[in-house]
Amino acid sequence: MKISMKDGSIREVTFEEELGRNAFRHTSAHILAQAVKRLYPGTKCAIGPAIADGFYYDFEFDFEFSEERFKEIEAEMQKIVKENLQLRHYTLSREEAIRLMEEKGEPYKVELIRELPEDEVLSFYQQGEYVEFCAGPHVAYTSAVKAFKLLSVAGAYWRGDEKNKMLTRIYGTSFPSRELLEEYLNRMEEAKKRDHRKLGKELGLFTMMEEGPGFPFFLPKGMVLKNLLIDYWRKIHTREGYVEISTPMMLNRQLWETSGHWDHYRENMYTTVIDDTDFAIKPMNCPGGMLVYKMEPHSYRDLPMRVGELGLVHRHEKSGALHGLMRVRCFTQDDAHIFMTKEQIPGEIKGVIRLIDEVYSKFGFKYHVELSTRPENSIGSDEDWEVATNGLKEALDASDLPYIINEGDGAFYGPKIDFHLEDSIGRTWQCGTIQLDFQLPQRFEAEYIGADGEKHRPIMIHRVVFGSIERFIGILIEHFEGKFPLWLAPVQVKILSISDKFNAYAQAVKAELALEGFRCEVDERAEKIGYKIRSARMERVPYMIVVGEKEEISGNLSVRSREEGDLGNMSMEMFVEKLRRE
Repeated sequence: MKISMKDGSIREVTFEEELGRNAFRHTSAHILAQAVKRLYPGTKCAIGPAIADGFYYDFEFDFEFSEERFKEIEAEMQKIVKENLQLRHYTLSREEAIRLMEEKGEPYKVELIRELPEDEVLSFYQQGEYVEFCAGPHVAYTSAVKAFKLLSVAGAYWRGDEKNKMLTRIYGTSFPSRELLEEYLNRMEEAKKRDHRKLGKELGLFTMMEEGPGFPFFLPKGMVLKNLLIDYWRKIHTREGYVEISTPMMLNRQLWETSGHWDHYRENMYTTVIDDTDFAIKPMNCPGGMLVYKMEPHSYRDLPMRVGELGLVHRHEKSGALHGLMRVRCFTQDDAHIFMTKEQIPGEIKGVIRLIDEVYSKFGFKYHVELSTRPENSIGSDEDWEVATNGLKEALDASDLPYIINEGDGAFYGPKIDFHLEDSIGRTWQCGTIQLDFQLPQRFEAEYIGADGEKHRPIMIHRVVFGSIERFIGILIEHFEGKFPLWLAPVQVKILSISDKFNAYAQAVKAELALEGFRCEVDERAEKIGYKIRSARMERVPYMIVVGEKEEISGNLSVRSREEGDLGNMSMEMFVEKLRRE
């Protein structure tokens, strides 16, 4: 696949490469915009980037737009593809660009151009009659876009600012072949069935309420699931030599100024005033962890010092970005901060990588790794950034872990390693992260006494395994389609009585299983047994026990498995042993 670069050169790439995929879908957005302008000439174009799995374009229509128009737009897009239009690149001066976009009636493009320096040479791409102010790259000809589909429509404020005009955003996806498109659409249909918001409500795990948009309510069964994850987290961290702390949810402005968050993260923080002093609800746990470290002097013999915290953090998210448990305004971050010497960097990072690998393997996740490097808004010296980045690279290489480099996407205080999970239907989710930080210990003047008797500055690792426990639960719901493995299921066994006469026996079975440590419920409703079985299936319970006269007399259990179906009769001892093995 040939793509046209901003410098006018042509490069040969594949759709599997990120550069090729982005160019392909960016071109798809241009084809969408060209089709819209042909069909509805009064429409004003805003922006249309490639995104993960597709593209979108923001428009200002002079009528009320709906998805009913997708069919005619797709037909026009198909015509543009068949016309095999070449995407020609050229440049204009700022004045020429403004004049051209004003002539074409594109005020949003004019606004973007006016913000650029006067001597800026601007990049344009043209396909047929359609001209776009754009840096590219793009495929060389529209005929490369062989398969596409418009997916949905949503409102989007211009430039993400609620004070600006609401535009219409059309989402779509595209692929080099019809087969790849069909495969993707089938996967999306499967994703709809697994939607954690739908399953979370059906299974009684969590809910969202109008009184707290972005603030999840966990229900009793959801709390069982959440606490199981927390118990597992505590068990493996105790084994690995971590201690656990808890720091306040709200701390004063001076702390956040020291940490750098007040200057670099202020727009994402909730603030208040107490006794004429500014306070902020913590968006991160690390500054509080620094205060704990500084409470007492430390020696090199104390290091590495591994400190964990399950801290509830709050971050301001735009309402349009909220999405079930995946994007919320408060969440439990399974943080840990490791204080260490420079010499301990590779070993500690390798230890965290090993721990994260163990956890993801436990849930059956495959994953890939990205190393994110220094962003534009970073703090700290070039030397510190070089040492930190090289330290992460060395640990990844020593762990024999393949990775890709994500240039410029590190945290403002240090580079990071991100772990992207792949779920059961092939989607990826960024969860675990390891961030190496020279800056925060310097800002807080953290110290330890070295073997030479002198004061030294510790190095700090920030790391999470689940990332956000709430988000990880959302991923697990969709990964397992609500069919949690036995150890993780909120209800492991559902006991169904054939009639009211056997409710007492059902409760006795529940009591015996509960003594063995299993989570059980009894369905005593005055319903037919077939209905109760169907209800238990809908609840995705791993095991059902049906009890009636035969079971009460024999003392045995009639067992059904979610995965294996009817298992027949077995004794309580046999059933308990089966559950223990599983």
